[in-house]
Parts: sequence; structure tokens; C-alpha cells
Amino acid sequence: MLKQRALSATLWSGADLALRQALQFAVTVALARILTPADIGTVALLTLFTGIASVLMDGGFSAALIQRQDVDHVDESTVFWFNVGIGAILSLALCGAAPAIASFYGMPELKALTIVLASTVFIGAFGAVQTTLISKRVEFRTQLKISVLATLISGGAAVVLAWLGYGIWSLAARAVLMTSVSTSLLWVFNSWRPAWQFSMGSARRLFGFGGYHLASSLLDTIYGRFYTLLIGKLYGARELGFYSNADTTSLMLSGFPLTVLARVAFPMFSAAAQDKATMRRGMQLSIRGMMLINVPIMLGLAALAEPLVRALFGAQWAPAVPILRVLCLAGLLYPLHMINFHALMAQGHSRLVFRLELVKKSLGVAFAAIGAIYGVIGIAWSQVAFSVLCVAINARYTRRFIAYGASAQLRDFLPVVYVAAPMAGGLYAVDLVWQASPWAKLCILALLGALMYLTLVWVFRLDAVRDVAALVRRPLVANAEPSSPVEPSP
Repeated sequence: MLKQRALSATLWSGADLALRQALQFAVTVALARILTPADIGTVALLTLFTGIASVLMDGGFSAALIQRQDVDHVDESTVFWFNVGIGAILSLALCGAAPAIASFYGMPELKALTIVLASTVFIGAFGAVQTTLISKRVEFRTQLKISVLATLISGGAAVVLAWLGYGIWSLAARAVLMTSVSTSLLWVFNSWRPAWQFSMGSARRLFGFGGYHLASSLLDTIYGRFYTLLIGKLYGARELGFYSNADTTSLMLSGFPLTVLARVAFPMFSAAAQDKATMRRGMQLSIRGMMLINVPIMLGLAALAEPLVRALFGAQWAPAVPILRVLCLAGLLYPLHMINFHALMAQGHSRLVFRLELVKKSLGVAFAAIGAIYGVIGIAWSQVAFSVLCVAINARYTRRFIAYGASAQLRDFLPVVYVAAPMAGGLYAVDLVWQASPWAKLCILALLGALMYLTLVWVFRLDAVRDVAALVRRPLVANAEPSSPVEPSP
């Protein structure tokens, strides 16, 4: 039963994300061709503040609703009213802080922009519980309809406004419309409605787990968007625009498999939390399957960064090329970090995860500060160091609790690197010597790289392919024992 639910969830979640991210990427490309790097960077300056507010609005309760299997309607209603109340407070707080934010960056236009974007926090609060319940039931068919419609409406409006010369306000309109339409459609397509009840007992019980998740998410958001503060203050909105574009591009092209994994892994791992053999096997299959996809995407993207940026965004974005290449290296290990994180969370180790996140993010901020000495590219390299650190720390505890540590995980995905690295190296070499238009290079070399990678995978018959095929053919519980040895518990 677990396998069938996971496969169905993956298919629908994958369809949702594939279509939505394709639409979002198309909108991003269109806006990048119309707007300037400074326009993109100006709006990016505020993502740290709106991101923190969104995390605080949730309060960690979404993760608690998913992780706990005994929640009732009173619990869900309590979370809803908490979200709405805190969302209102945080939106007002952002509006009040708008003059200070504008003064900090020395950009008066940020005052009005902050007030407009603050509304997304309050509006989003009305749909947070509905989204959480859809994720818990791993039912993404409804979310597919909602996300596609919201992306089409918000993206289309933003492109029209940018074409008409509204600059940064086209990006602000996109954010507000995306949140507003998504929230409205959640209420139209989802039958769940809150009761007029708020239980302090429910809040305390859920916060026991969710509180640590809130703290971890807050740390993650601060670190993940700290670069906007650092680059914006030290190097200006234009340089932040280049970095933000490179970061968005790497996440857009790799984010599909990673976000599918994030949506499905936590509910599925939570359902199997009491069976360590099944959990271990699930982690191994997830790592092999995700790295089979992520490694060639990241290395191939690094190799073809220049023709991709020039073809899609135009010559004005050329300074983003070296940043994109480095961020692709950082993205190589993201699936391992995510899988280890969700495995620990699913077993209820939220307090431990918080402590780990505190250590990792503190070190990550230090890495970024040191990297800033060497410019924007130095900050990008700090992301590479941070990704290695995250895997090393998290895997130490999955070794302890699930008997599947860093060395075993390394053995499971290194064959994919051995196959993908020659492919990426060959593409980079051809790109250096071949004189052609960026579009010709991008299309032909991308196709060539895919053929090379698939051929090498077939020639060397990687275990990852066999395991993914086995997952489709047989139930996960029937494959509880891994096909290769794992590290013993200490």
C-alpha cells in the first residue's frame, strides 16, 4: 500500500511541478529579457523579510499536522486561526518596518514595495492549512489545477505590466496575484472549512513538535536568503540581480525532482517511521533515484551555463554565468541533505534537527561572510562548502538512528558521478571550441549530453536504475533490506 501511495503521489506531484515550473521558468525568462538586473535585484532585496514573516506565520504547525497521525478538526481549525492572526500581525509589522528597510539599503522605492509585498503574508495565511492537508493526504491532483491557474494568471499579468514599463511593480504584482489566486482557488476546490474553535491544548500539543520545526525553518530561511542582505548591502541591487538570476535558474532546472521528493518523502517516511529497515531501504532508493537525475542535470547545467544564459536571458545577463556554474556544484548534494533531513524529522527528532540546523546555519553564515570578502563569486563558493557540511552533519545521525550513514550514502551515488562527470567535461570542451549561436549550442549540446549520459548508464548498468525499476515492480516493504551493505549502528 505504501508503494502505491508513493507512486501515485509522485506522479501527480510530478505533473503539478513539471507544468508549474515550466510555466514559471517561461515567465522568468520573459521578465529577464524585459527588465534589468537591477529591477530583479531590487525585489530580491525583500525576500529575506517576507520569507521570515511567512515562516513565522506558519508557526511550524504545518509540519506537526503532517507528522502526527491523530489530529482532528479542532486541531486543524486551531492552526488555521493561529495562521490568520499571526499573518495579520506580521503583515502590519512589515508595513511598519518599511521605512527602516528602505533607509538601510538607501533605496526610497523599497518603502512602498515592502508595504505591497507584506500583503502576501496575510493572504497566504488563509490557504496554509488547506495546502498542508493536501500534502498530508499526498493528493496533488487538486493542487495541479490550482498551481497552473495561479501561475498563468500571475505570470501573464507580470509580463504585460513589465512590457508596459512598470518595472519592479510588475514583479510585485506577480507575487501578490500568485498568492491571492492560489488561496482563492484552494477555497473553491477544497471542501475543508475551519470550525469557529481555537484550542490552547491543541496548540500546545502541536507546538511540541512544530516549535522545533519552526525554529529550524526560520534558520533555513534566514540562511537561504541571507545572501540578499549581504550582496544587496555590499554590492548593490544589480549584482544581487545577477546572483538571484543564477540561483533561480539552478533551482528551476533542478528543483522539479527535489521538490517532488520534498513533498512525498516526509509523509511517506512518517508512515514508515516505526520500521527502520523499510525506512533505510526507502532512503537508499530515494538517494539513488534522485542522484540519478540531479547529478547529470547539475553537471550538465554547469557545463552549458554560458550558452544557456545567453540564449534564454540575453547578453546583459552574462555576468551570471560563473555564479551559475558554482551554484550548480553546490546543488549536487541537495538531495542527500533533503533526504537525511526528512528521515530525521519523520522519526520525530525535531529537537535534534533544530540543534543541527542551529550549528549548520551558524557555520553557513560565517562561510558566507568570509566568502563576501572575495565578492559575489566568493559567496557562491560558500554555498558549496555549506552543502558538504550539511550532508556530513545530517548523515552522522541517520547512521546512528537508521544505520545508513555518509559512507554508505556515498557508495550509493558515486557511480552516478563517475558516469555524469565525463559527459559534462565533454560538453564543456565542445562549447569552448565550437563557434555557433547560443541557441544552437544549447539545443544540440543538451541533446548530445543526454544521449551520452543514457548510453553510459546503460553500458555500466548502474544499480540506481535497477533499484528504481524494482521499486516500480515490487512493494517497498518487500525490499526492506538494501542491496548493498550499510553502516552499522555505533
